[in-house]
Amino acid sequence: MTQFIWPTTPVQLRCDKKWFETDDTISLQLISQNQESFDFKPGQFISVGIEIEGKMEYRAYSISSMPNQDFLQLTIKRVEGGKVSNHLIDQLSEGDEVAVLAPTGPFNSIDCKPRKKVAFLSAGCGITPVMSMAKTWIAQDIEIDITFIHMAKNKEQTIFFEELELLHATHANFHLKLLLKDNADTNYPQGRLDQAWLYTLCPDINNRTVYLCGPNVFMQDMKAYVENLGLDMAHFFQESFTPIGAEVIETAGNTDVVKFEVPAFGVSKEIDKGATLADVLEESGVPIIIACRSGMCGSCKCKVEKGEVSRTSTETLSEEEIAQGYTLACSSQVQSNVEVSLI
Repeated sequence: MTQFIWPTTPVQLRCDKKWFETDDTISLQLISQNQESFDFKPGQFISVGIEIEGKMEYRAYSISSMPNQDFLQLTIKRVEGGKVSNHLIDQLSEGDEVAVLAPTGPFNSIDCKPRKKVAFLSAGCGITPVMSMAKTWIAQDIEIDITFIHMAKNKEQTIFFEELELLHATHANFHLKLLLKDNADTNYPQGRLDQAWLYTLCPDINNRTVYLCGPNVFMQDMKAYVENLGLDMAHFFQESFTPIGAEVIETAGNTDVVKFEVPAFGVSKEIDKGATLADVLEESGVPIIIACRSGMCGSCKCKVEKGEVSRTSTETLSEEEIAQGYTLACSSQVQSNVEVSLI
């Protein structure tokens, strides 16, 4: 099987299969025209674009399948007010095509190196990237002891419930520790995943590499718990779709209104100082892809030819690119008169 070569621009992939995992969560499989295999680092995400009301909308979704298969599987949960997620759940049909950007993301099983023992902590749709990691290690017969801790409302709302049970039953190194708010019709414990439960479910967590993904409040709590339990945080990794840190690369001027220009698209206007570069580009009709909107995927990379911006993320940029003036539009605030070009 030949391997799919990712271009630097969006590519069209076809939805080959789509099904419900729970009543509010779907999985879908995307394939290429020639059904090549897809390579990526388990735990990474892709940005999916679809036209809604005449506008291309992009969002980032973790890959829940394994590398080197002839499909990419995404598992998407309904979100209140979620324009793209809910459209994919309600409107996307098998046979439809979507635009896709190449896999990316620093949260993965290659760059976040494991010890001989690992613990996955997940809740809700946060199960998707860690499921890809766990399945890949098992399929590759890598000798890693896996404690898989997942929090869910009940059996019916547990994504991949049957698959998790099968992994637990068939692989001696996979230990499922499911905690449910309502454990009716199961043999799993009932409760909320607090520090006491975390220690009960994984008493040797300090000897493991910990991978965390889930809702923001859940991740904040889990990080605090593992720190309190004494984990060496060099062995702690978490997924994040929010900017980390803040880096001001130039000093700002004193005016409240600055000039904004994109000569290649005939844009020249006054804007408020401090405006987010991505918002200004979109409002000006400049065709830029803005997928994760949190400085993680790199889809909105552009170049500041003149002027100054502040940054809250440089996640996908090299030091050389930063020195050349490249920035992530979704995580950049305009601080002076600026001129911008697209790549």
